[in-house]
Order: sequence, then C-alpha cells, then structure tokens
Amino acid sequence: MLPFAHCLRRPIFAIALVSCTFCTAFAQNPAASPTPQAAQGKPTPAPRTAESALTPAIKNPERHAEFLFRKTEGKIGLLFLGDSITDFWPSHGQWSWLKFAPHQPADFGIGGDRTEHLLWRITNGELDGIDPKVTVIMIGTNNVGQYREEKPEWAAAGIKKIVEVVHEKMPLTKVLLLGVFPRAASPADPLRGKVSEINAIISKLDDGKKTRFLDISKVFLDANGNLPKDVMPDSLHPNAHGYDLWYNAMHALLDEMMR
Repeated sequence: MLPFAHCLRRPIFAIALVSCTFCTAFAQNPAASPTPQAAQGKPTPAPRTAESALTPAIKNPERHAEFLFRKTEGKIGLLFLGDSITDFWPSHGQWSWLKFAPHQPADFGIGGDRTEHLLWRITNGELDGIDPKVTVIMIGTNNVGQYREEKPEWAAAGIKKIVEVVHEKMPLTKVLLLGVFPRAASPADPLRGKVSEINAIISKLDDGKKTRFLDISKVFLDANGNLPKDVMPDSLHPNAHGYDLWYNAMHALLDEMMR
C-alpha cells in the first residue's frame, strides 16, 4: 500500500501536469487567448439604437416558462407586467400584495427587463389564452438606467408597443399604465429627467377607456423631491412601505377599472 502522504501527492501532481500541458499549448498558440469579454462570458453589447427598445429579445426563458405554467394553475383576473419593481411586490410587499387576492392576480415581472424583453415575453405565449379584466404595466426604467445613451423617446416607443400588443392579444382587458417610478436619490440626477420625459410621452396613451395612465411618482418623494431611504433603500426598488404607498395611490383607479 502506498503511504498516505504519497497518495495525497498523486492528484496534486496530476493537476500540475495538466496545468503545465495547458500552459505549453497556450504558449504555442497565442491566438487561442480569449478576449477579455469572452473570458468573462460577456459579449460586447451592440450599440443602442431607437430600434433596440422595439425589437423583442429573449432574456430569462426559465422565468418565462414559470409564467406559462402559472396560466395553467387557475384564472388570472388581474395581471401585472414589468421589471424587478413589479417582480418583487409579492415578496417585498407581502401585505399589500395580499389585498389583490380577490382579483386573482398574477405577477409577470422579471428583474432587469427592458421593454424589448417584455415584448418578447408577451409575443411568445404569456398573454395567450388568458383574459384579465385589468393589466397593470410599469416598464422602462432599465432602458435608461442600463444605457445612458438611451433616449426617453426610444423607451416610450417600446412602452407604446407593449400597450398595443396587450390590447391586440387580450382585446377585453383594460390597461392601467403606470408612469415609470422615480429613480436616483436626488432630483438633480439626470435619470430623473429622463424618467419624467418618458412619462410625459406615454401619458398621451390614456384614452379614458381601454387605457388609463397614472403617475404616482410624488407619493414616493419628500418635500424636496428626494427619494427617501425608508421608501426605496437603493433609490430604485420599493421596500414594504414603498409598496404600501404604491397600493394606496393606485387602488382607487384600479378598483374602478375592475368593475
């Protein structure tokens, strides 16, 4: 039998041998060196254009599959579409979310989604075969938050397209389109201005009937226009108190639309 210490050295030796072999091959073929992006598994992003927000793009197929399964579990009377701000409501604002229970709600929000990701989801089955009385939409913050070169009108065009697809896929649903929530702690932050510009554009989609627009931005801000940490700790996502504020500011119009 080999001494215990020798047994330990054998796998170490094997690893070292493989490593040296790899190093030799790498030295003989410098062209095999991965680019920094490839080494990190991150492809170089394409430049952002006006078409980017309008072109459906897949991002989270696993979550998409979850939503398709949710449709098999029972009726959806109230549907929420959006990004992480919507996605986190059932977990971060449990008590206010429970108030929607009589409406048979479903939350189809995914963290990090931009307009093009939501467009892909709703054109690939998430809206098929369901008939919610109201669909609540809040999307667009990641368009300007993830891409500083994104123009507000590009994001707004993506939101408009989403509303159109929702009405096309579910002609009986009413859309409650929410203004994009304020982000960044200070009103002087350029992102605040971009969000305001998006909301000014999409507010015109309100037709008083099938699509209603509601901007509740002010309920999250203090008297100086700052975004308090006790509402959105990271200046983007509401905490439980923030979700309570959202519910309280929205429920009157929502209840009217649900009748």
